[in-house]
Amino acid sequence: MELEAAQIEAYLEDTNGQHVEIKQIGVLGQKDTGSAALKAFGYGHPIYVDYQTNGSNPNRIVLRQVNRNGFGREMDSDRAAAIWLDFHAFNHLPAHIRAHDMVAVDVAGRLASIGQTEELLLVTEYATGQPYARDLMRIRDNGYMEEEDCARARALATYLAHIHTQKHTDPLLWRRRIRDLVGHGEGIMGLTDSYPADFPLISPADLCAIEQRAIEWRWRLKPLTHRLSQVHGDFHPFNVIFRTDTFFTLIDRSRGPWGEPADDVSCMTINYLFFSLQRYGRLDGPFQDLYLAFWETYLRQTEDRGFPAVIQPWYAWRAL
Repeated sequence: MELEAAQIEAYLEDTNGQHVEIKQIGVLGQKDTGSAALKAFGYGHPIYVDYQTNGSNPNRIVLRQVNRNGFGREMDSDRAAAIWLDFHAFNHLPAHIRAHDMVAVDVAGRLASIGQTEELLLVTEYATGQPYARDLMRIRDNGYMEEEDCARARALATYLAHIHTQKHTDPLLWRRRIRDLVGHGEGIMGLTDSYPADFPLISPADLCAIEQRAIEWRWRLKPLTHRLSQVHGDFHPFNVIFRTDTFFTLIDRSRGPWGEPADDVSCMTINYLFFSLQRYGRLDGPFQDLYLAFWETYLRQTEDRGFPAVIQPWYAWRAL
C-alpha cells in the first residue's frame, strides 16, 4: 500500500476540522523524507508526519501498518485484528505511547477514521430455503431416505470437487492453516479445553493424548504445501441451505479462503456418521448410503488420492 501526501492531509483536515499544512513526512528512524518516505511506507516502514493547523505549533504523528509475516500475520484479518488490539490496549498502560486513532483505507485510497468504532457488524443477503440438517434429522427420525437425498449428497460432493480445483501457492498460509488446526481456539486444542475435567466420556489424559497425536500429524502435513486449495472452511449441514431439488446456498464461510480440502470433506461426511449414531449406534442404513455416495462422487471427480494421508486429524477435530 502506497500513500500520497494529499491523502494524509485530507485525513488530518477531516479529523482536526480545519486547514492542515504538512511540513514533512519521514521514515521513522531513517533519513528518507518526502516521496521516498511514502514509498518506504508502502514496503511496511512506519512514517512520521509533521503538520500544522492554522499556524499553530507543529504536531507530529506516526503512521504504522502491520506487515504480513509467518507469525500469525498471514491473513488480512490477522493484521486488522492486530491494529484493533493495539488501539484498544496502548492507552491503558502507563508510560506507553498514545494511540490517537484507527484509520481505514478505502478502495479509492481515502483515509477514514474508525477510532470511535466499538463493534464490527457484517451485513449479508438473506438465504431462502431450509438447512440441510433438516434432511438428516428427517432420515434419522424416519429411518429411510428419498431419491432426492442421494442426489443432494452427490451435489454437495460435486460442489466441493469443483471449488477444490482452485489451488493457491502460499507456504506461509499453508503452515498457518495446519497450525490453526491444532492450536487455534477453534481448533483441536481449543476444543479439548472446552471439556470439563470430570466429563464422563473422555478423560484429561485422553484429551492430552489427542493433542500429542495432533502435533505429530501437524509435522506430517506441514510439507504438503501443494494441497492448499479454495475451501469453505465450515461445510456442515447447518451452513448449507437447500432451496429446491439440488440447488443450495452456503452461509458462514470460515477461517479464510484457502485451506486443506479434507477440512470441507470431513466436516460434511462426519455428519452422516453423527446422525447415524443417533439412530443405529454405528454408520448404517441410509446414512451409510449417503456417506458412500458422497465419497464416491468426490473421489471420482477429483481423483485426489492424497486423502488417506491427510484427513485423520481433520476428522479428529470435527469429532471433538
